[in-house]
Amino acid sequence: MTETETSPRALPADSALPGLLALLPDWMQPYALLARLDRPVGIWLLFLPCLIGLLFVRMRTGLYLVDFLWAPLFLIGAIAMRGAGCTWNDISDRDFDAQVSRTALRPLPSGAVTLSEAYIFMGAQLFVGGLVWLCLPADAKISALCALPLVAAYPFMKRITWWPQAWLGLTFNWGILVGAATAGSLSGPVIILYAALILWTLAYDTIYALQDREDDALIGVRSTARLFGKRAVLISFSFHMGAAALIALAAWVNGSQRAGAVTALAFLAHGLWQAARLKSSREADALAVFKSNVFAGALVAIGFLLAAMLPTPQPRSLFADHEILPAGPSSKVELPFGLEVKREPHIAGEETWMASDIVRALESEGVEVPEE
Repeated sequence: MTETETSPRALPADSALPGLLALLPDWMQPYALLARLDRPVGIWLLFLPCLIGLLFVRMRTGLYLVDFLWAPLFLIGAIAMRGAGCTWNDISDRDFDAQVSRTALRPLPSGAVTLSEAYIFMGAQLFVGGLVWLCLPADAKISALCALPLVAAYPFMKRITWWPQAWLGLTFNWGILVGAATAGSLSGPVIILYAALILWTLAYDTIYALQDREDDALIGVRSTARLFGKRAVLISFSFHMGAAALIALAAWVNGSQRAGAVTALAFLAHGLWQAARLKSSREADALAVFKSNVFAGALVAIGFLLAAMLPTPQPRSLFADHEILPAGPSSKVELPFGLEVKREPHIAGEETWMASDIVRALESEGVEVPEE
């Protein structure tokens, strides 16, 4: 054997947490790589939409104690389901990955894990995700199940469409619907917010795909980064602008105009910074800019969290609201079996608005008022 074969397993050069992998036993490292545990950005990008969906509904109702249970459950579910999705992606793309320099050392193309072992590992992760699923409310369970076809189909999108990033947006941001359903409200504003985050994913995954543009062209893999060519950075920022506009619109329809506007502006400012950095580095910083989208999503979550914690100010008036007194007995008398008897309407004499209100106020206090 060579020295390389007897030494500890080589770790990917672009691993975000090589120290974590080095701490694991050799036999566990390939499975950690399959689940992308060394690249937690994807976990956050899957977790944040769940949290954002929950907080978006809570902007109207305020936070509940149970929300402190939902948040960690969403995180556990995101770790398990993202790992299962990445394992399925590697199973489906094992032949493509072997032809791309950045992915050739992944466990399946390198032979560190067999295909059957990868399937067993994916099943174990799905089991953990299933335990989280059992804890969700009924509406959230239905919403979560509807995402499975999207996850299963995603690896094949890059072979049949130039827009696999749009499919990833549908898949990764499904947590918006799950989080909102957990809070008890799947409404129009939630759908608008879902559309906003789909545009956000189109932006950040196009940036991510800039790294593989040359290799993808050689093996025939499609992506928006290849489709947009030299305009990829500009179009990605356009997606950021569209996402910010829809975030503000969703919050406005949801009754949180100020919070939505401030959150959308902060999100847009981060998108502008991303575009500027990509331009200045000539796309060399694509990976770092992609990772920074965790902070972009966190800005939205924090904005919604503050709106949920702070009560919405009520409109103020210089004048006190006037008391509305009942106009008198009901004109209907309800009888058994759904029958009712109508009273003859009382025809009042000519009275001014002020006089009639005074009369009713005096009568409500038990003061007899002589009739004219």
